[in-house]
Amino acid sequence: MTDQIHTDRDAPGTADAASPFSVGGLTDSLPRQLLLLIIGFIALSLILVYFPSVTAYRVQWMKDRAEAAHLAALAADVVEDQAEIASMTVEELLQGVGAVAVSRVRDGINELMLYGGPVEATLVEADLRATTAWEHLRGTIDTLFAPSGRLLRIRAEPEGRPGELIDVMLEEDPLRAELFAFSRRLLVVSILIAVSVGAVVYAALFQFFVRPMRQLATGMQRFREAPEDVSRLVVPSGRRNEIGVAEEELARMQSEIRQALQQRERLAALGEAVAKISHDLRNVLASAQLVSDRLAMDSDERVRKMGERLVRAVDRGVRLCEATLAYGRTEDRAAVPQPIDLRALIEEASADARLTEGEADWSNAVEEGVIVEADPDYAYRIFLNLFRNALQAMKMQEDGARLAVSMTRDAEGLLHILVEDRGPGLPPKARDNLFKAFTGSSRKGGTGLGLSISRELARAHGGDIVLVDTGPDGTVFAVIWPTAGAPESA
Repeated sequence: MTDQIHTDRDAPGTADAASPFSVGGLTDSLPRQLLLLIIGFIALSLILVYFPSVTAYRVQWMKDRAEAAHLAALAADVVEDQAEIASMTVEELLQGVGAVAVSRVRDGINELMLYGGPVEATLVEADLRATTAWEHLRGTIDTLFAPSGRLLRIRAEPEGRPGELIDVMLEEDPLRAELFAFSRRLLVVSILIAVSVGAVVYAALFQFFVRPMRQLATGMQRFREAPEDVSRLVVPSGRRNEIGVAEEELARMQSEIRQALQQRERLAALGEAVAKISHDLRNVLASAQLVSDRLAMDSDERVRKMGERLVRAVDRGVRLCEATLAYGRTEDRAAVPQPIDLRALIEEASADARLTEGEADWSNAVEEGVIVEADPDYAYRIFLNLFRNALQAMKMQEDGARLAVSMTRDAEGLLHILVEDRGPGLPPKARDNLFKAFTGSSRKGGTGLGLSISRELARAHGGDIVLVDTGPDGTVFAVIWPTAGAPESA
């Protein structure tokens, strides 16, 4: 990461009180969670290492005592055969082994080699020839927590004498003391090793994982506080792992957010200007409305029809200005559906589009009497935008313009109103951003608002607009409407 998102909070053990990532809970931050996790693994490792180690120490201790008892038995043989070593007494041999009694089985004969007299105590046995690892572990735990004063009987084969059996009986308290001493030494060594390894692991994980994640979190926090500040953008560190990918995606997302915010500010300024223009335009249209009313009452039929059409156009212009002003006040007018004749609506929108954009071979195959529930103004604008886009696309056609509308119903009862033209088709760039405002226009100087607005109005009715096909032979759009009444002829 770069200095743009590097702060002193990246160091272990430091925190910024103003940061939402510096919290007081024991497990509420990544470094503390990592520390607790390492401590937990260390504790688990100590447990897993301790019991096998102390068990192995106990087994080795018993083997050593068995070997010492075997040597004492051999010494007893020498004492019995050579009177000049009579000074070596049984008590001294037993004391050297730390045993109470030693016996030997050789050639099937059980021989009591050393015996110090009867002892009254609880006796436990350990046969090193056949005891399993699990039994040794149980014996170790039993030795650690058993009461003092017990006797331990050990049976083992001496090294170098596989045919013999040495049987030694001794007190268990020295073994318990040795196990506790070994446990203390093992604990100290294990803690030193665990602390050293844990510190190295913690530092490595903090440096390569926690620190970059905290930098990412800090970068997001700083960007949220002032997204317009370019210096607060995250700059990827160039890592090739998942953290590097996260940095690149975050940087890309921040750039897109900044662009969206800038566009939003420009649109807000544009909307304020449009609202002012619409306010003045509404006053101008009010005067035009008076003239159109006079024309609509003219005695000449042709003038009267043009006047009626002008009245409708001016009314729509006034309502559009009012809607623009309402939008500027963040008051979106909801669609007010009412029954309308679909064929008549399409005819009206087509006539107005051809009047402004030029004539074309017109075909309306929508059945008569089809009634749909729609807001009249919204529905009119949907088809007017589609027809105007189609006519504008066909202006350069040499073989003449053709505009056709047809209608189908799908299995779910949705109405598909197909608008087809003979235009040159949509270029790839327009297809990729077809319904995006200011980016989906295929015409030079176009804003791309027509299709964007039409789809928004269609979706306000629960419908949609989709591109069915486009190519050198023309383009087909489908206006999907949720419900439609049956034709009267049916």
